[in-house]
Amino acid sequence: MHVTALAAPVVSRPLSRREAAEFLGLHPTTLAKWAQAGRGPRYARLGDRKGRTLYEVDDLLAWLEEHKRCRP
Repeated sequence: MHVTALAAPVVSRPLSRREAAEFLGLHPTTLAKWAQAGRGPRYARLGDRKGRTLYEVDDLLAWLEEHKRCRP
């Protein structure tokens, strides 16, 4: 009898700015400045402008992919 394992769905939680910066190898202040300037990866802000900023891993990966550069 052959048993097939079912893959459980992977649910990733949003990352804080500090966690997202660590994931990207950046300083959290860099992400904050980019957000103010309308640059950098997509994010969600909870609450008012002083609210918590969260980043989805898929958005971070997509942003990295968009900003890859090929060496000549």
